[in-house]
Amino acid sequence: MPQLGLFEKEEVKPIEPRTTVRLGHRDAQIPLRRKRREALKKLIEVLDQLERKDVYIGTYGGAHSHFWLNNLKLARLQVEKPYWWDGDSEPRYYGAPVIVLWGRKGASVRIFTDQLVNVRQQEYQGYTLWLVDFWNGFGEYLIDPYRPAGYVSLGIVRFKD
Repeated sequence: MPQLGLFEKEEVKPIEPRTTVRLGHRDAQIPLRRKRREALKKLIEVLDQLERKDVYIGTYGGAHSHFWLNNLKLARLQVEKPYWWDGDSEPRYYGAPVIVLWGRKGASVRIFTDQLVNVRQQEYQGYTLWLVDFWNGFGEYLIDPYRPAGYVSLGIVRFKD
């Protein structure tokens, strides 16, 4: 732990609160805000490089979902970022911003980032796949009772030219 100087003032940052996650009779403290902030930064970087290109969106919600999207095309992607996003690594608002992906003819996909935990990239021979991961706790111990339980991913595909 660094020692504060005797003659100069150093800013002390408050400790970021952790989210309590339950699994049966055990509790864990997870820094979900930090994870979400890092994942949101990665997601915005990916979307910036995909803007004005054709992308395909897909998701499979597992057993708790009533639908499966596969290769839904958003032509000439336009990204509507949260109103407060200025490219800074520290967002000024910790609520649930919505990122809207727009295609042609009014087609859109809304991404609610309150349960965002990671953005992964996988390279294949003919395309690149980005997996946007969301997590909402375990089984009956949900973080948000109005969202699907467990782990869900949104796939964004860009075919190579």
